[in-house]
Amino acid sequence: MRIRRKKWARPELAVCPFFESEPESMKGRWCSRFDKEQPFYVELGCGKGMFAAQFALKNRDINLLAVDIKSDMLGVARRRTQEMFDDARRSVTNLMLTAYNVEHIEKILAPEDKVQRIYINFCNPWPKPKHKKRRLTYPNKLEKYAQLLPEGGEIRFKTDDLPLFEESLEYFAQSGFEVVYKTNDLHASGITDNIVTEHESMFSERGIKINFLIAKNKAQRTENDAEFDL
Repeated sequence: MRIRRKKWARPELAVCPFFESEPESMKGRWCSRFDKEQPFYVELGCGKGMFAAQFALKNRDINLLAVDIKSDMLGVARRRTQEMFDDARRSVTNLMLTAYNVEHIEKILAPEDKVQRIYINFCNPWPKPKHKKRRLTYPNKLEKYAQLLPEGGEIRFKTDDLPLFEESLEYFAQSGFEVVYKTNDLHASGITDNIVTEHESMFSERGIKINFLIAKNKAQRTENDAEFDL
């Protein structure tokens, strides 16, 4: 998504208590960046922060790291988060924003961080064949995520792009993941805890169905996977 340059974004992020300006220095010790140690999730490509802000406010018992390459986007995410938490009369203690290229996520995260879940919401579909390897669900990326996820970790992926979704199903299978849930119409699926993102709202208003999946490492699959919490 393109966004106009916002001169105020970087200065506001520089003094924001829930923005990390040096993410590489936090590799392997993100738990120390939050007020308390609790389950740790990551959103790759958080954009303007609609998902991250809502998720953090609704799930106070989970720490979330939201990553995006564009500081201008993160500036909007900071303001949105602060406004939502102020309205709820709560402090932002379980959300961290940081600016980084998520294609190199292994440079800021390590297995020691114990990421339990990764969210990929409406990433760039990169439809041209020569660009597909840049997809966030491409096998070389999934293999990186697999190294970060501890036993029981999972990836939750949403997209409006059906070709990307169908090819991603193949990518997950190639990369040692097992898709334990999938739907081509998320809003008619019965899932009750879905957090609607800005893109999602826009696509749904146009009548475009949302594709969604949950994937886990095959070696980490448990006997209770059939009863996973949606």
